[in-house]
This record gives sequence, C-alpha cells and structure tokens, in this order.
Amino acid sequence: EVLLRMHSVGICGSDVHYWQHGRIGDFVVKDPMVLGHEASGTVVKVGSGVTHLKPGDRVAIEPGVPREMDEFCKTGHYNLSPTIFFCATPPDDGNLCRYYKHSASYCYKLPDNVTFEEGALIEPLSVGIHACKRAGVTLGSKVFVSGSGPIGLVNVIVAKMMGAAVVVVTDLSASRLQKAKEVGADFTIQVKNETPKEVASKVESVLGCMPEITVECTGVQACIQAGIYATRSGGTLVLVGLGPEMVTVPIVNAAVREVDIRGIFRYCNTWPVAIALLASKRINVKPLVTHRFPLEKALEAFETTKRGEGVKVMLKCDPTDQSP
Repeated sequence: EVLLRMHSVGICGSDVHYWQHGRIGDFVVKDPMVLGHEASGTVVKVGSGVTHLKPGDRVAIEPGVPREMDEFCKTGHYNLSPTIFFCATPPDDGNLCRYYKHSASYCYKLPDNVTFEEGALIEPLSVGIHACKRAGVTLGSKVFVSGSGPIGLVNVIVAKMMGAAVVVVTDLSASRLQKAKEVGADFTIQVKNETPKEVASKVESVLGCMPEITVECTGVQACIQAGIYATRSGGTLVLVGLGPEMVTVPIVNAAVREVDIRGIFRYCNTWPVAIALLASKRINVKPLVTHRFPLEKALEAFETTKRGEGVKVMLKCDPTDQSP
C-alpha cells in the first residue's frame, strides 16, 4: 500500500446521489462514509513491498481494487469481481480527504506533463474508454451519444479519438450541448418534448443515416427507447447511464433488427491507456473542469454539482499546493 497526500478530487453524480438519497440500488449507506473516487495525489510513504513508486511521485488513483484473485481477475475483468473494494461505494470509504491509503498496484505514476486535475479526470475518462471499447467504435464509425453530462462528454472525446467519423449528441440543456461541441461533437440536438421515435428520426436526419453505435448516458427510460429506435440494424447500443431497475423498452424492435444491447460496469485496464493519451496530448480533458473549490468549501462544491451548474466540479485537498 501507499499513503497519499491528496490533491484533486472530482465530484461525481453518484457522490451527490449518496449524499442526497443514501443509496444507489443495492448499495446502501448504513454508516458515515467518506465520498470521492475521482482522484490524484502525491505519494508520502510506501509499504515495504512497493517498488514502482516512491515518496514525491504524483499519481492517479484507480478506485476499484479486487480483494481476491478470482475467476474475473484471472480473465482480466476485475471490475466484475463481486468482492471488489471501490472508493465511496458503501461500506468502502472514498478519498475526499487530506491523506488517503490505497493499494499501490492501483496508483499510476503521472508523467510531468500531465496535471493533477487531468489525473483526477482519468476516472470519468475511463468510463468513456470502456464504453467505446464495448461499443466497438472504430475508424469511420457514426456514433450517437445520448446525454451531454460529464460521462456523455468523455464518450464524445473517446469516440472521436478512436476514429469515429461523426458524433451526434442529444441533451435537454443548450449549455451542455455547447460544451459537447467544444470537446468535438459534430452535431447536437436539443431535445424538448419529442417522442423517442421522433428523437431517433432527428438523429438519422442530421447524420444522413442511422448510427451503427449508440452510447446511452442518461439512464432515462425514454432515452433508452430512443437509443434502440435510433441504432442501425446490426448495430450496438451500450447502456452507460443507470436509472430505475425496471425499464420498459422496445426489446422486440432491437431483437428483430439484431441490435446488440450491452451494459458496462465501471471500467478495467484503462488507466495506462488514459495516461498515454494525456501525456501524448492526443486528447484534451481540460475543458471539462468548470469549477474549483478548496476542501473547506466541499459543501458549496456539492451544492454546485447538485444544481447542475457547469460540468465537472473539482475539489483541492492540499492547502500547501498553489498550482492551478
């Protein structure tokens, strides 16, 4: 293990949800819990067996650590391990604090040209990498991203990086769609009160064809329905956003058109990829951070996120560090 002095911690929608509702699905907050799972910091101390890190190293933290070497770990899908430790998922504490201890294998050294903030953004970025890989985005893909929150935006960034020719994004918010344009979306559609089929036909009309790939990032029933209707026959719909447990969807429409519906659970094996992309300047995640607060103003930061202001709110945990 390593002891870290925390630097930057992003606030996620799930953090706000636990704060407001005390549960997400089967994960119920029963005791006081530290939030935060999008994080970076500086190594202060290392355990005796740690060789790849030393005090002073700047690292990005992968929040999910398997507790045992089970069949999922052996096949490379450690994110699906049922006993995994995960920051800020009850009963496991997160890392929104000044000092934090974590498994050294899940701390990744940041190159000098990658900032602490970029390091903290690797967590949401990883969701985009994992989702786009599961979707099979490749050279020339036409992609529909449903939802333009932080996760929708990282999917836009990654889809374009992986070779998507065209990406269209839908959302209710004009300002969020403007941010999607800023990070590389080719087309945006502001949804008002259209039916799912109407949304699908709008997507088709701006693309000039139906997309082979849809990445659904809202979890809203109507949006999942629109995702099925929009996806080209033989294409793939990846469900990233999580809504209610039971959702009514036109499953027969998907079945008879051979639309593959895939889920994702967090990510695995994405930190080295993300660090390589950030270090080579092939992707730019800096526009995602719109608000910054010191740790003392955490409540204000959470209120800002809850109100849906900006995109990514970042907390600064190290009062001695004055870097932007």
